[in-house]
Amino acid sequence: MLTVQILLWISACSLALGLAENFNPRSYTKQKTSCPAIHRNGGQGEPREVSIDMSYVDLNPTANRTIVFVHGWSGLWAGWSNQILHFQDKYRLIVPDVRGFGDSTHPGDVQASGTHADIVGDLVCILKHAGISKAVCVGHDWGAQLCYEATRERPDIFEAVVGAAIPYIPAAGDRPLPIDQLKKTFPKLTYNMYFEKDTAGAVAELNQDIRRTLRATLRDVASPPPDKFLRSPTSFLKAYKHMETIPPIPFFTPEQEDYYVEEYQKQGYANTLQFYTKENKFRNWDFAHRQGNWTIPKPALSILPLRDPVADWPLAGLMLQSRKYLPYLTIRVLETAHWIHMEKPKEFNAILEDWLNDLDNKLLKAEQGEAEKDASRSKGEL
Repeated sequence: MLTVQILLWISACSLALGLAENFNPRSYTKQKTSCPAIHRNGGQGEPREVSIDMSYVDLNPTANRTIVFVHGWSGLWAGWSNQILHFQDKYRLIVPDVRGFGDSTHPGDVQASGTHADIVGDLVCILKHAGISKAVCVGHDWGAQLCYEATRERPDIFEAVVGAAIPYIPAAGDRPLPIDQLKKTFPKLTYNMYFEKDTAGAVAELNQDIRRTLRATLRDVASPPPDKFLRSPTSFLKAYKHMETIPPIPFFTPEQEDYYVEEYQKQGYANTLQFYTKENKFRNWDFAHRQGNWTIPKPALSILPLRDPVADWPLAGLMLQSRKYLPYLTIRVLETAHWIHMEKPKEFNAILEDWLNDLDNKLLKAEQGEAEKDASRSKGEL
């Protein structure tokens, strides 16, 4: 059985590695800057101000437009290899490791430090350090939600947003997104409950064999995880217990996989579960909900996978009413699993490039549309 899976992996990789096979993450120089952060003591004690080190790659600094690529869980800056190779000659690229990943440190309180607003602050800090005043934010997985939040919070800096793999999750509801209810429709969201309720146990499991954890997580349609994967409320890797060796990551060369493993070994998974903890999830919702401006009046592109084992994200977008809060939204779909920008990089890049090529017109239409709405509201008030 394992031999068949490895043969399938080799077949799939022969095409998937086309763009990134010459990508050597070790050849890129990382910039570092110190950014202010808050350690909230798990929400139980008096918060204190600390500093964290943020690491990022800065390419083509003389370009006219900047793109910030933001990874999710469990990613790294190097997961954008195909996009770096494709766009680095046309745009300035800022590609960070999110706090708690790789060389970007963390306040150390995974329960209550590392909210979306906190990480938006990290992105703003990086852009300030790089001398950048405007950028397009492109995110994958939780990075998509971070980019939506960055554009919602700081429309003065983030002029447009691209979300890959997951739709916009607005804070319009009367409570945080109810994963316990959503998993009835999307049972493979159950792992979220495990990460929330037993964070320490999950970290220990993920850290036990980092290569195995990464291989279990980064799969594609041709080399999928077992059907029971992500359904357990008490284990992340239990579904793989029948496999002594998980096939290599289908998007990476052996050297690229080694790099990922080495980067995760620096901090382990200790602070990467900040997206799942109860305190942070409440703070994410509460911060945006109290502000009330859940609509993002900027050009937005949503690129969603049709075969993600986690959830039917186009359906989830309809359930969340994402389009209602993104008036200038373009939606595209691809026949991929979760790692949409890695599995079909040529198609993903083509969609992104086409949208970026017309971005100035999209920005003008959005400005005109908002001006008309303001004029209409003013007329109605009179």
